[in-house]
Amino acid sequence: MNTTNTSLSYRDAGVDIDAGDQLVENIKPFAKRTMRPEVLSGIGGFGGLVEISKKYKEPVLVSGTDGVGTKLKLAFELNRHDTVGIDLVGMSVNDILVQGAEPLFFLDYFACGKLDVPAATEVIKGIANGCEQSGCALIGGETAEMPGMYPVGEYDLAGFAVGVVEKANIITGEHIVAGDVIIGLASNGAHSNGYSLVRKIIERSHPDLNAKFDGERTLADVIMAPTRIYVKPLLALMQSMTIKGMAHITGGGITENVPRVLPENVVAAVDSKSWQMPKLFNWLRVQGNVAEQEMYRTFNCGIGMVVIVAKENAPAAIAQLNAAGENAKAIGVIRARVGSEHQTQVN
Repeated sequence: MNTTNTSLSYRDAGVDIDAGDQLVENIKPFAKRTMRPEVLSGIGGFGGLVEISKKYKEPVLVSGTDGVGTKLKLAFELNRHDTVGIDLVGMSVNDILVQGAEPLFFLDYFACGKLDVPAATEVIKGIANGCEQSGCALIGGETAEMPGMYPVGEYDLAGFAVGVVEKANIITGEHIVAGDVIIGLASNGAHSNGYSLVRKIIERSHPDLNAKFDGERTLADVIMAPTRIYVKPLLALMQSMTIKGMAHITGGGITENVPRVLPENVVAAVDSKSWQMPKLFNWLRVQGNVAEQEMYRTFNCGIGMVVIVAKENAPAAIAQLNAAGENAKAIGVIRARVGSEHQTQVN
């Protein structure tokens, strides 16, 4: 049979425009809840329009982008799509926060082989949730249906956050000196980092992911817990006192992220006994036979954000953060660097 004259549609090629339109309609009410006064146009246009608040004298835009990484593979296997959107937002807004920026707006990129509208709706509801947590407007994004690019049931995510900070208030870390105190803010779990190793450990140990693991939570609950978003408590702390430096503990763990905000002449001396490592990390260490220092350079190990303040401000900072719902405590001090030693020492 000659099919050369058969009429083809985009749907025949594997792209369902109607499904894409339905997804946009599904997410509009969730995006609407994230709007800020600066937003002039949101979901649905060719571009999102946002003005900068007049409260800034010398506004500086701060941008960040990230994904969720191989944690998505577990989301597919467990059919849990409601929290990876929070991860996506958290990874970017926490990054721009450390330079003193208030997140202003967020864009997402969702790519798949065939669009599963219910699953995609859950993902983007999670993105809107993360934006609400951070006071950041979800002003648009892109849903790309690309037949043949992804296996059935899988997708990829990327996110882009833009924030604004007064030029005089940019946090650079340049004024950190010996004697300053390192404050650690508790994480929700592994957040979105180290999941290639997490998955390798699961592959090796074959645990029952649905078994109770930590109280009433299953191992799956604990592993999929979304990234904690620290924006609102830390923006409030910036209004109360001078924060000298902050480090978002992402890929590279405590060991590799804290040096990114330190002057060359100092070291962060972190006391690992100052906080209790959550059960998840002890389980990963034992099941994977992971060396202690490898743990600290791969995972956050229970500390998702580090804040560095002058010694005299530390008690008030910890009290304010804890009153705001964080679990914050002093986890170390800044000291002079000896030679070319690594700038984070975890002991």
